[in-house]
Amino acid sequence: MIFEEKKYSLNGHEVILRSARPEEAAMLLDYLKTVTGETRFLMCEPDEVNYSLEWEEQFVSEHNDSDGDMLILAFLDGEYAGNCSFERMGGSRRRAHHAGIGIALFQRFTGLGLGRLMLNVLIGEMRACGFEQAQLSVYDNNKRARHLYESIGFTECGRIPRASKYDDGTYSDELLMVMEL
Repeated sequence: MIFEEKKYSLNGHEVILRSARPEEAAMLLDYLKTVTGETRFLMCEPDEVNYSLEWEEQFVSEHNDSDGDMLILAFLDGEYAGNCSFERMGGSRRRAHHAGIGIALFQRFTGLGLGRLMLNVLIGEMRACGFEQAQLSVYDNNKRARHLYESIGFTECGRIPRASKYDDGTYSDELLMVMEL
């Protein structure tokens, strides 16, 4: 689905949220490689980001053409800051009432309230689409993200112990969280 460009004011900054464009695929791949290297809280290491430009273009187009998926980019004062998305869970009627959420920002844009703004807009779009439940996962050691998710209404509903193993041999539990819309 397309999210038409909207402007917001956030603590003296201008924020623009809008759908991704296929011609931005190279920027999105560079972003993904960077953010996965900035934090241990994402699902993979930078060297594991091996998507082709064509694959990324198709990913953007499929989200834009979908009736159950949305990808929103965020620009803070004209600079690309990150993105958020939702995707319908499964293709059956039994699972069509809920969607999974993903969000990531460049580290220099965290702590400004941008993630909260993005999630609130995304959840509003989910409600407008008729979704009844949002779900996400977060590593238990990502305290800032957990606090944000809890503060907007997500609750923990499960835990996968040692779900991720880092290159240094340490582990992190993955928390499953849901929010009734």
